Amino acid sequence: MPFPSSHRTSHESTSHSTDESSSKLTPSRRSSHSPDGLTMVNEPNSFELRTITPHGQPASRDESGEGDGLLPSIRRPSLDSVQSYELYTPDEDRAVLRKLDRRLVLFMAMLYCLSFLDRSNIGNARIAGLADDLKLTSAQYEWLLWAFYITYIMFEWMTLMYRLVPPHIYITLCILSWGIVASLQAVATSFSFLLVLRALLGISEAAFGPGVPFYLSFFFRRHELAFRTGLFISASPLSASFAGALAYLITKVGERGPLSPWRLLFLLEGFPSVLVAVWAWEFVPDGPGLAKWLNPRQREVAVLRLRQEKDNENEEQEDEKYQGRGRGGKVNINEVLQTLKDPKCYLTAFMFFSCNVAFSSMPVFLPTIIRDMGYQSITAQGLSAPPYLCAFVVVLATAYYSDRMQSRSTFIMLHSLLATLGYGIIAVSGYYKSTNTTVRYIALYPAAAGFFSAITIIITWTLNNQETDSKKGTGMAVLNIIGQMGPLVGTSIFPEKDGPYYVKGMSICAAFMLLVGLLAATLRWVLSRENRKLRENEGGGTYAGIPLEEGATVREGRKKFEFIL
Repeated sequence: MPFPSSHRTSHESTSHSTDESSSKLTPSRRSSHSPDGLTMVNEPNSFELRTITPHGQPASRDESGEGDGLLPSIRRPSLDSVQSYELYTPDEDRAVLRKLDRRLVLFMAMLYCLSFLDRSNIGNARIAGLADDLKLTSAQYEWLLWAFYITYIMFEWMTLMYRLVPPHIYITLCILSWGIVASLQAVATSFSFLLVLRALLGISEAAFGPGVPFYLSFFFRRHELAFRTGLFISASPLSASFAGALAYLITKVGERGPLSPWRLLFLLEGFPSVLVAVWAWEFVPDGPGLAKWLNPRQREVAVLRLRQEKDNENEEQEDEKYQGRGRGGKVNINEVLQTLKDPKCYLTAFMFFSCNVAFSSMPVFLPTIIRDMGYQSITAQGLSAPPYLCAFVVVLATAYYSDRMQSRSTFIMLHSLLATLGYGIIAVSGYYKSTNTTVRYIALYPAAAGFFSAITIIITWTLNNQETDSKKGTGMAVLNIIGQMGPLVGTSIFPEKDGPYYVKGMSICAAFMLLVGLLAATLRWVLSRENRKLRENEGGGTYAGIPLEEGATVREGRKKFEFIL
């Protein structure tokens, strides 16, 4: 029997009496007492499934057959579980969703934009005189880049801290730490001092960015998560599109001031994060039930709408997750170990690794590649922005339709093939030393849009297919630890001697993006098999047309867990 959709109902009750004991399914707003029979509650309307005696009265424990095997697959939910249930309208649901998007998701995207600027502005600082003032060699500059990525990879496990530390405290400390470290680069006087700062910057940014999609899963349903992750990730191509212009303006101002242009650049792009950290302390909620920018009714709806998501957590853990009670949570070590042993976890991680090989090389070498196509340096800087702007739009569109169609692998395979095509065209034209720069430049668009979109959906897919917070946090940690090793490869496959065509680098990027599609197809096949096993192993069957799950407590609107393909 299908349950009605989320809305308030004016039905008070329905009754079907028979001459024999029967079951009655009664829609109601709230159960004010613990029934003697069995109770099933479904969101958004609550239903009481009771055993009715021939006289129309609720059966006693013995009459209902509980303990006699009449309904062995149902256990009664707790009284608190039933009494805490409230209804909400679709309009209320949409209003809360819009507010979460406009406040929380956009705020997280702004923070990611700031962090991306602070990690990548060293390239602009080098052009602005950093290397000359500190007398850096080419090898020392490469060490400055590696120092960031090495510590970034080593501290990816801190994604789990979103579960252990209240997010409003944890996120604020992350912003404050990277803001201070990024600003202190302005007073660097030696290579060793700057090397330490770059390593610390890697730690502070590793603590923040990789865990944000995990944090967003506290507020959004599984089928809503791709678009919100897309909004967050799209801050990266958006910031890359204007980073060069911003750096140019700051360094031009610095040429007439008391500070060296590169010092002013580090200061003006780093210190705003310190100011934003003060704002984040009050703005960032620990859970939907503690969002201060939602009114009391909206906070209630924000919590209840998530209870449709079925997981293996108990009621106390859910209160911590959704309402923020206790201002922190716990990590289940057994679930962590289970995730570490799960091969599916590593399939997504190697997909992420492959995407990052292509992703990391593009921002570093795109202006150089465009310049070597025959354009002047200033023109090359300008032409490097449109591919990122295109990627920004494509990422949002992809994430939207991925949520709408409830499909992940299809979009990953599509964009991996597009990126493979883009890189392949550039590699082939370079191999034959083609002078047609227009074709090579246009091929950059599907390449950039492809890997940015694939990264977004891979992150979402990882979160979708883990049931509990401990598994999600561990899955994200594995994804990022393995995946962030990709930049170590990507930043080393475009040596200057390979210019102006960079055939080897482009070919490697094409091969890795093709591998992403193959891994996505493999994981889809694996998950399809596991979904079939889940359906075959359902032990409860049905009762009165209602699917039951063996050994599970039937609670508000819970759906059986299945892997999203």
